[in-house]
Parts: sequence; structure tokens; C-alpha cells
Amino acid sequence: MTRPSYAVRVAEDPADREACFAVRKEVFVAEQRVPEDLEYDEFDAGALHVVAVREDGVALGTGRLLHGEAAAGRTGGDLSVGSLGRLAVRKEARGLGVGVALVRGIEAAARGLGLVAVDLHAQTAAAGFYERLGYAGYGDEFYEAGIAHLAMRRSL
Repeated sequence: MTRPSYAVRVAEDPADREACFAVRKEVFVAEQRVPEDLEYDEFDAGALHVVAVREDGVALGTGRLLHGEAAAGRTGGDLSVGSLGRLAVRKEARGLGVGVALVRGIEAAARGLGLVAVDLHAQTAAAGFYERLGYAGYGDEFYEAGIAHLAMRRSL
């Protein structure tokens, strides 16, 4: 089986952003049953979104980076730390390295903004994925949208 070719890029135009939201709706709202009013929030408008797009134009995954004041509530108020979130990969693209490519793309964008670290709230079941990418957990497990999470950080 040939792996599909895809590229990760910052979602700069409306079509890319809509593709990001469509992937999130498929993964979080439909698959994981996160209420739609919790999935989309006031931070989406100012966030940096990334999208993984197959060579035929199909979006395979997405993620977002909050920075500055928007991230402060998730980073202990540290404005030099960004907050990675809403990382979602369509079921058909899992196991192809899309998630890793998205995380690395978000980290590159964070470096470009002058950030020194990235925090995230990992679903506890996905903590091992982030640990393999250099993230370390801190604090106690907590719940968001009814799903167990762990706060994690990686210095850039």
C-alpha cells in the first residue's frame, strides 16, 4: 500500500480554515461526541490553524496554536508559551504520520512567533503520543468535555 503524499501548512485562506473546522467536526463532534458548542470557541478567530492536505486537496488533519493573551489561561500566564490544541486526524489518515507532522508544524509556527515552549492538554489516552514527541506531563489529570486530559509541555 502506498502512503498518500500530504503537506502541512498554515491555514491562511477561508477554504483552509473551513477544512480545519470540517476535520474537527468529524473527529471531535461526530466521532468523540464532544458537543459542538464546546468544540468551537472564541479563540478560533485569532488562533493560528494548521492543516495537513493530501495532494488531491483532501484535508487529513488539523491543529491550532493559541499565543499571547489567548494562551495565557492555559500556560499559567506565561506569554512566551503557546498552547497547542484541537489536534485532529481523520480516521482514514491515522498511522500515516499526519499527527506528528501537524505537531511539528505547530511547533515551527510557535518558534516563528518567538515562543520558547508549547503547552497542550492531551487526552490521557494520547499522552504516550505526545511523550514520544518530547512533551512531559505535569499536574493532575482533569476533565474537558467529559474526557480525561493531562497538561503537557515541550521546550522549543
